[in-house]
Amino acid sequence: MLERRWLEMTWRDGLFCHWPVDPAVVAETLPDRLSVATHDGDAYLSVVAFVMDDIRPRGVPVGLSFPELNLRTYVEGPEGAGVYFYNLDADDRLGVSVARRLFALPYYRAEMDASPVGDAGRSGGEGGAVRFTSRRTHRGVPQARFDATYEPTGEAFAAEPGSLDAFLVENYRFYAQGDRLYRGEITHEPWTLRPATVDCRTNTLFEANGFDRPDGDPLVHYAEPIDVGADRIRSV
Repeated sequence: MLERRWLEMTWRDGLFCHWPVDPAVVAETLPDRLSVATHDGDAYLSVVAFVMDDIRPRGVPVGLSFPELNLRTYVEGPEGAGVYFYNLDADDRLGVSVARRLFALPYYRAEMDASPVGDAGRSGGEGGAVRFTSRRTHRGVPQARFDATYEPTGEAFAAEPGSLDAFLVENYRFYAQGDRLYRGEITHEPWTLRPATVDCRTNTLFEANGFDRPDGDPLVHYAEPIDVGADRIRSV
C-alpha cells in the first residue's frame, strides 16, 4: 500500500529473463539487513528491460519517456519481501543525476533504444518483436552492454499465486543500496504475461556486477503494457 502516489507512468515492451542460481552466490552480494529469497531452493538473477512511458507527477498532463535496463534479485528485508537492484541503467540524464545525487542509488547513464522489429507501423506495446539495445556511457563505473530481440509467442496469462511466475514478477517493493539502504513502493494491477523467445546477442550485466554468467537458458516473460503508480524513495 502506497503512503502517497507521487508518480504515475506506463511500462511497456517489458522483457523478464530469469536465471536460477545458488543462493550463496546472491547472499555474499547483499547489504546488511537483506537476505536471499528463494523459490523451491533457488535464488534468481533477472535481467529486466522495458520502456518507462509518460512518467509524471500525479496531476501533471505531460511526462517523460525513456528505456530502462536492470539486473535484480529477490530478497527479504526490514520492510518485507521485495527485489534488490544491482544496477538501473537509464537513457535519462536528468533522472539518473537526481537519483545518484539525492540517494546515491545505482543508476547509470546509457544510450538505449527499444524499437519494434519487422513492422514499422506498430505502435509501442502491441505485442510484436522488440529490439532493445543499451550501451552504458556513465564514467568511472564498469561498462555494460545489452543487445537482444524478444517476442511474445503464446497466450496471455496471469501468474498463479504461489507460483514461480508470481515469485519473479509480482513484486511491489524494491530495495537499493546507496549511501544507506533505501526502499520504494509501487502499485499496479497484476501483470499480464506471455511466454516469449529472446535472441540475446550481447549481455554483460552479470560481469559488470561481479557475477559469473549463469548456466543454462533463462525463463523468459514478455509483459503487456501496465499503468504504474509509485511512492517516493525512502531510507530504511
